[in-house]
Amino acid sequence: MKIIMNIIRGILIGIANVIPGVSGGTMAVSLGIYDKMISSVTGLFRHFRESMLFLLQLFIGMGIGIVGFAYAIEYLFGKYPFPTAMAFIGLIIGGIPMMLDVLQLDLRRTHKKVGVLHGIAFLLLFALAVGLPLMGTGAEADLSKSSIGIMIGLFFIGMIASATMVVPGVSGSMVLLILGYYNSIISEITGFLDSLRAMNLAGIGHGFAVLMPFGIGVIVGIVVIAKVIEWLLAHYRTLTYSAILGLIVASPFAIFINQYKAGTLSFTIPGVIVGVILMLVGAYLTWFLGGLGTQD
Repeated sequence: MKIIMNIIRGILIGIANVIPGVSGGTMAVSLGIYDKMISSVTGLFRHFRESMLFLLQLFIGMGIGIVGFAYAIEYLFGKYPFPTAMAFIGLIIGGIPMMLDVLQLDLRRTHKKVGVLHGIAFLLLFALAVGLPLMGTGAEADLSKSSIGIMIGLFFIGMIASATMVVPGVSGSMVLLILGYYNSIISEITGFLDSLRAMNLAGIGHGFAVLMPFGIGVIVGIVVIAKVIEWLLAHYRTLTYSAILGLIVASPFAIFINQYKAGTLSFTIPGVIVGVILMLVGAYLTWFLGGLGTQD
């Protein structure tokens, strides 16, 4: 029963990681397993059997969640880009109160006040999140042809995405969206699954060439960067959360910039109405899950 529950928890974390704006780390906090997840990663070699068993159960569930939800996300972005973006922006906005509460609580515990360094950390990450799509073309990365350069790039993109997955309040898929890799990765996942069903060997080979380096980067990143995150939160907790808050606040701007540059940003009265409703629903959902996490 415990194994099944851990797999179900992994499925929910996997779904959260697929949705831009929703943090897999936040979902882990809401499910009450965040501390155990981080300690299992950082203590993998000290408590190998126990940690590996727990992480394996989570990874199986995450794989099911990511694969199962990939088709839905691709369809929504393709057919309803603006309402879908508004829903994701709501999910992002809903996480801001939780982050502010965490930051205030840590400031009270340490008897500190918000200072210049907190402002600098906030602005640096805000500028990074807005600056990346402004400097880019707005187009998605072309992964139709695999090469050594693309495979190496995907390895590091996977590491970057995994770093955000273990930080509550920061979405790895959101960072992929900002960097212009989100839709391409989702398309590669669905294309690989379609090739498996059709036994298309060329498609299967291409899928492996693209998804394997990305997946290895994710695994290596989780193991390596989790230790960095653990150290930062232990020694510079308020500064780290100030930087995270800057990234979250900038994310809606980055999403709209990407849509504008990709030529998919359009407005209709029904679309705006549906988008606003979805934004409010998404904000409430993230706020509600964040509230559950703070009670654990």
